[in-house]
Amino acid sequence: VQLQASGGGLVEIGGSLRISCVFSGDTFTSYAIAWFRRAPGKEREFVAAASWSGATTYYDDSVKGRFTISRDNAKNTVYLQMNNLKPDDTAVYYCAADFSLRTSTDDYAYWGQGTQVTVSS
Repeated sequence: VQLQASGGGLVEIGGSLRISCVFSGDTFTSYAIAWFRRAPGKEREFVAAASWSGATTYYDDSVKGRFTISRDNAKNTVYLQMNNLKPDDTAVYYCAADFSLRTSTDDYAYWGQGTQVTVSS
């Protein structure tokens, strides 16, 4: 399984950004997909996750109502739409895949390389 994250960049406070993660190497619909992030000097933390169909989603409280995870199973791609961005959202964002829908980093076996999101003040 390979995961390729992209779409990060520099955005102003209150702005929006959509990052993507392309999955390959196995049957995409067998996997739940999650987004995690690591801010400078901090541990990697859970952001959002979606079940294989996208019908079930989980969000960390810090992003609930601002971020939306979605997946296009025809394109083997997962998206994270981020709105009303704040400086605390600055981090490297990683996508991860595994068979079960979970929220812990320890539960995901496959990881992408990360994409940098910087929210400027």
